[in-house]
Amino acid sequence: MSDNSPTTWWWIRHAPVTSNDGRIYGQTDLPGDCSEEACFAGLARLLPERARWITSTLRRTRDTAEAVLRHRPEAAEEMEAMPALVEQHFGEWQGLRYDELTKVAGPEGHRFWLAPAEVRPKGGESFIDLLERVQPAIREKSLAHRGEDLIAFAHGGTIRAALALALGIAPERALGFSIDNCSLTRIQHWPEGASGPEAWRVVTVNLDPRSYA
Repeated sequence: MSDNSPTTWWWIRHAPVTSNDGRIYGQTDLPGDCSEEACFAGLARLLPERARWITSTLRRTRDTAEAVLRHRPEAAEEMEAMPALVEQHFGEWQGLRYDELTKVAGPEGHRFWLAPAEVRPKGGESFIDLLERVQPAIREKSLAHRGEDLIAFAHGGTIRAALALALGIAPERALGFSIDNCSLTRIQHWPEGASGPEAWRVVTVNLDPRSYA
């Protein structure tokens, strides 16, 4: 494969979770609510025909992938579950309602996320910890599948980590991205080679697929 051929990541945030009662779920393994068929029909039209399909190890990502496959049953012979792509672990915050978080986190609350990037809830991970887990896995997978399309059903934190890697931005700035449920974010990677140094390109972020159904 030519070093001028990019690896393209098609990142999809999972469908909304069911039965979470407005609580912080993080790595809690809840199913996805895949009832809004327009989301999955639109994704089926947008995604490439030949690709490797990847999920995290949490059920809601697998549920979302299977909902897309209802519209493209021939698209994936198998799916790989990657533990490195799971959502941030929020430790003792998991299971709390959002209105209860301020009583625990106090001034460490965040406008766009649950906490600033460096804050690690007791028993959990900081967003910086998440980046250190996710980004090496993305780079390794990109190099292992040069020039291929990788469709990854993952989480808001995971996709923000991918954007931070591609754009070379600080973790705190990456928390400013909106990543909605079922949205599509597309990122391309070129390895270092004869054509130049390693390079990344962000093609689209947080695309709503429903208008493509």
